[in-house]
Formats: sequence, C-alpha cells, structure tokens
Amino acid sequence: MVAAVELHLDRAADRRIRNLWDAMEDSGVPSLRDLTHGKHRPHVSLVAAPSFDAVAVADALGGLDVAPPLRVDLDFVGLFRGRVLWLGPVPTTELIAHHAGVFDRLAAAGIDTFDEYRPGAWIPHCTLSMRVPHANMPAALRLCLDALPIPATVAGAAVADHIRDQYRQLAPS
Repeated sequence: MVAAVELHLDRAADRRIRNLWDAMEDSGVPSLRDLTHGKHRPHVSLVAAPSFDAVAVADALGGLDVAPPLRVDLDFVGLFRGRVLWLGPVPTTELIAHHAGVFDRLAAAGIDTFDEYRPGAWIPHCTLSMRVPHANMPAALRLCLDALPIPATVAGAAVADHIRDQYRQLAPS
C-alpha cells in the first residue's frame, strides 16, 4: 500500500484533528481514526512510496533536523482523486524548503517516492479520510470548515507503513 515520512503535530493540533476524526465518524464519514486499526496519527506527509526501508530512510536523513519546529497552520480544505479529504497547511517558504531538503536526501540515497511528492508537485496535506461517501461529502466539508483554522507546529517525525505494521520514529514527538 503506502509508506510515508510523516511530520507529527503538536499536542493541541493533534487533539483538534482527533476530535475532527471523531466528529466525522459520528457523521458516517470514515476517517483515519479507525483506518488500519487506529494506528494513524495526525500528520503532514513529506514523501510517500509503495514501501520504505525505514533504516535506509533514517540513514539518508541522518544529521538533518527532520522535525524542526516549523509552523504548519492548517487553514483550508482539499480533495484528491478518489474522494480523499484533507486539511492544508499554509505552504510557507520554510515548509516547502524543508520538504525539498528531505526529498533531496532520499533521492541522493536512491530512495524512490511517488511522483506526486516531488518538489514542485507536492501538495502539503493532513489527510482526514481516504474515501468520503458521496452522500456525506457536504457534512464532511462542513465539519472541516467549522474546525478551521488549526494552528500547528511540527513536533516530531516518523517513517510509517501502517498496512505492514512498520513504524520508526525519526524525531521525538
């Protein structure tokens, strides 16, 4: 399925997104709360691929502050193909540069990612639901808009592949 290098958010933002997941579930919208046995954490994905060798990723990112205290204020709602609903952080110069730095380190180490995560194509996002039912889309959008804005700061990072039950913390959160 999909593995990712995730940026985790501070406690207050994490709690607000988890509350939003709960509200979505209560409204009949499946969220990341229960996907793959509830192991997801609210996060912004920096890169993703079908799978990652977590040790190779950690080695490639060695010496880089993978989780600097960047502002990642969630300020808008977006949708990807397949009805994937997400909140978008303001794409600051610092966030874009951090993404490029992580991507460049992985690319230099020969670690492939999905094309959508390359610099210039990457859309920073915090996924809420992988497939919003058509009939529930208006309610899901209302819940998201009512929750915004969510001020946030990066508080940690990890390589996660919940389908394969693999998780490696890269920076404390």
